[in-house]
Amino acid sequence: MSKLTPFHVAVPVYDLEAARKFYREVLGCAEGRTDELWTDFDLYGHQFVIHYKPKPEGDSKHHTNPVDGHDVPVPHFGVVLEWDEWEKLAERLKTFGVKFIIEPYIRFKGLPGEQATMFFTDPCGNALEFKAFKDMGQLFAK
Repeated sequence: MSKLTPFHVAVPVYDLEAARKFYREVLGCAEGRTDELWTDFDLYGHQFVIHYKPKPEGDSKHHTNPVDGHDVPVPHFGVVLEWDEWEKLAERLKTFGVKFIIEPYIRFKGLPGEQATMFFTDPCGNALEFKAFKDMGQLFAK
């Protein structure tokens, strides 16, 4: 695998202040540039941006696909962390009372691609997954 470079992703939020507080205080992201309609964050070394978008009308439920006996929300995004960092984040989220879509657990236990994973949403309904591998060589295991 070649050297990883930071990704850039921007997501819509209908409550900019609640989302800023969540990413800054709950996830512990350093806040970068900010404007009336957007804010940059350092999400584990990646450029993550929240952009204001009015709340959609109607059903805002996520589509889900079954994975390892769980309904995984689609779309979702997140970061692959070092194992210890993932454990720290899981505890931090529990301390803040974050409601998990999928509680932290080990997926594909004993199989190729075994990983720690957890899913939750930000205050505006964006689904996030954070995962970790004890063996990063399993990231793309078949």
